[in-house]
Amino acid sequence: MNTSAKSFALALIAASAAAPALAADLTYSDTTSYEAPASTSTGGWTGAYVGGHLGMGSDKLDPFSGDKGLAVGIQGGYNQELNGAVIGGELELSHMGDTEVRLPGGDLKERHRLALKAKGGLPLGDTLVYGTGGMALTNMRDNGPVQGPDGWKPGWLAGAGIEQKFNSNISGRVEYNYVRTNDIRVFNGTSTTTGDVGDHTIKAGVNYKF
Repeated sequence: MNTSAKSFALALIAASAAAPALAADLTYSDTTSYEAPASTSTGGWTGAYVGGHLGMGSDKLDPFSGDKGLAVGIQGGYNQELNGAVIGGELELSHMGDTEVRLPGGDLKERHRLALKAKGGLPLGDTLVYGTGGMALTNMRDNGPVQGPDGWKPGWLAGAGIEQKFNSNISGRVEYNYVRTNDIRVFNGTSTTTGDVGDHTIKAGVNYKF
């Protein structure tokens, strides 16, 4: 083989060896993906929860004035995130601390309350602003010479609140409730009268979500 042929053969071998590297260079592309900024809304409101609350109740709009009572109790419920909103239900049991409510024939004291509430709200990241409403059963007791009804009396409840998540499981909230109980009969020793009573309650509470 002459010198030209040898040179040509060596060039061909070198080109064949370099071809894979050249092909890799031509086909390389930056596969680094773009990650969108994290949303400011963390969600995570769906689930069952239990908790406790403490507050003040009064027959006046300002529950911290007048013949107020210390309200303390427990609650449990379930929330579901749905199309950018949060809906749910809650069962609450409270000791009303003998909150006094006025009737034409005299005052009675509210002793216990059981409430079944529906909830609906708007989540703003770790904050939930919501409204609530439902049915309340209130147990009342006599107040001095005034005698009232025995057992639990049904009424309705409406309110609103705000809840703040501290972490994925624990949250704190403040809630206002207005409860109206109708057709309460009282006997003041000389006459019997019937009327409606209402009370305002502001409560602070803590929930644990499972």
